[in-house]
Amino acid sequence: MPQSDVKPELRRKFRAKRDNFVANLKSGEAAIAFSCLPSPLAQLCTPGKIVAGYVAIGSEADPAKLLAAAAERGCTLALPYVTSKTSPMRFLQWKARDPLENGPFGLSQPKADAPELKPDIVLVPLVAFDALLMRLGQGAGHYDRALSVLGNSIAVGIAWSVQQAENLPLDPWDMPLDAILTESSWISR
Repeated sequence: MPQSDVKPELRRKFRAKRDNFVANLKSGEAAIAFSCLPSPLAQLCTPGKIVAGYVAIGSEADPAKLLAAAAERGCTLALPYVTSKTSPMRFLQWKARDPLENGPFGLSQPKADAPELKPDIVLVPLVAFDALLMRLGQGAGHYDRALSVLGNSIAVGIAWSVQQAENLPLDPWDMPLDAILTESSWISR
């Protein structure tokens, strides 16, 4: 059986774990989670770097405060822009007060005419991750395709600790991350 055939069940399992974990966070815990750049990420976020993030959906780990901290350090921000399941994902420039539009899959994204950027650092959402820094995404492959052509961009998965799997099934197109940031740790090679 191809590895991708077991992924839908893993997505259901880890979304449920994530939803339950977030629902049971105390307000103070939720407020401080992902509220500042950890030292390894702060060292990467130097003036002029382009940092791409995303607008969290549901119980996804929210990188909004990380993006704000990167902007304060002089980084330019970008968000993903998607038009369909099969179209390539682009990263478009975004500032905190710029309006967002509704995209497919419940995404909030910059307006289509925002400048396209090539990020130096990509904060990546995920459903699950493992110790090899592999991620299980939503299933459309947008991030795997984008990361495969971004070259030297540094990919950092943003997740709750409960999203760590013992190991994940891999397909040839799955792209590893360079690091994972959870509410309690920085995991890197």
